[in-house]
Amino acid sequence: MSRLRSRTKSMPQASTQDIPVIDLAAFGGPDDAASDAVVRAVEAACHRLGFFLVTGHGVDPAATQRLYDLARIFFDRPEAGTHNSLGDEEGGLSYSALCQETLSATAGVIGPGDYKRSLNHGPRLPGGPWPAEPSGLASAFSDYFEQMERLAARLLQIACAAVGLPSDFFEPDFVGHLSALRVIDYPAPLGPPSDGQLRAGAHTDYGFLTILRSEASAGGLQVHRRDGGWIDVPALDDAFVINIGDAFMRATNDVWVSTPHRVAYPPADRRAGSRRQSIPFFYNPSASAVIRCLDAFCGSDREPRYAPVSYGDYIALKTRQANA
Repeated sequence: MSRLRSRTKSMPQASTQDIPVIDLAAFGGPDDAASDAVVRAVEAACHRLGFFLVTGHGVDPAATQRLYDLARIFFDRPEAGTHNSLGDEEGGLSYSALCQETLSATAGVIGPGDYKRSLNHGPRLPGGPWPAEPSGLASAFSDYFEQMERLAARLLQIACAAVGLPSDFFEPDFVGHLSALRVIDYPAPLGPPSDGQLRAGAHTDYGFLTILRSEASAGGLQVHRRDGGWIDVPALDDAFVINIGDAFMRATNDVWVSTPHRVAYPPADRRAGSRRQSIPFFYNPSASAVIRCLDAFCGSDREPRYAPVSYGDYIALKTRQANA
């Protein structure tokens, strides 16, 4: 089977000043100073760019590799594109075909479809029946989903510590949560892009947190710096890329930032061998959760920028835009 590839030295890299690498292992441990250092590092990253990498996360690498391998088998099957993803089966599997999605449309930029395809699953999201082959795909999604739930809950505990909230503050909002897990296949392009086409157009994520297992290739993930320009996100062994989503930014009154990002189209001289596969987990609240400004970020001297909105209404709007 293919192995997840770390970034090679020939790839342009962001520095740790741009996108820090934070070891989570000390959080909640016996050393209060070390635990607090983790909290402050995450807080600084969320405030400055909204992106950071984490190690010491406790995710089983075998679960990651299993999902990666089985999804690759699915994408490589000739009948992959004919998978019936229509249906109202809660917890089913949906398939998004090449160029079907246009993520930049959520930012009001209409262009050609993104040069990618994906498998999508959420225990409380509708989908079609699971394919018979490859065997074990459903359980691989389920196992990895549980690993991501645990890591996401830990990250929210760190966020609560950063703003002086009880560690379980967000738990009611995530009862019956609408989180989603995708495996995205970026085929090596056969020719030049359509005008304005990317592997994934510039966009922000909709929910609270995204946890991404990335893979190095020409035409990879890029983040838009707040002072302008795009930087490549490193793909490090046994590390996950974390970014803040729109709903969490709204809750912090735009103090913590949901930053535009994209996946570049590989240049002509590097298209061969540029296929990549990524696994994003979108940690989203329940449909009934109300996204409103947290007390720590608004008051008499700082009015809320956004009216309260249910997450169900918010995600429905964003999804319609992306698939228009």
